[in-house]
Amino acid sequence: MRVYVLNGPNLGRLGTRQPEVYGTTTYADLVELCQQTGRELGLEVVIRQTDAEQELLGWLHEAADLGACVVLNPAAWSHYSIAVRDACALLRAPLVEVHLSNIHAREEFRHHSVVSAVATGVICGLGVDGYRLALHHLAARAR
Repeated sequence: MRVYVLNGPNLGRLGTRQPEVYGTTTYADLVELCQQTGRELGLEVVIRQTDAEQELLGWLHEAADLGACVVLNPAAWSHYSIAVRDACALLRAPLVEVHLSNIHAREEFRHHSVVSAVATGVICGLGVDGYRLALHHLAARAR
């Protein structure tokens, strides 16, 4: 089973961007974690990161066309991008929204995600472990 792990703006800066909020794990470490977890679960994991909204939209459309599952950290786009939300609504397979930090315990503008309403589930506040949990969930659903 193919799973797209898609990451939005600034996630390529993991490890150096606000480590007190996002931790010290680097983006390369996150990629390795997702690939290793995917191998253990027999998943084909495609992991990508972009700071360009139109690129993320293209990847979501690709996943929708293929009927692939998605683990998505939309980052800042969570809070206002109707375009990302609408692209997520096109998905035919499960979507797990992931946030490294607990968005509900942060600034008020981060408390709401427009993506959550179309997600199968949401994991937030568990750091990079949220990605591992999302992949385990999707693998279990496929059995």
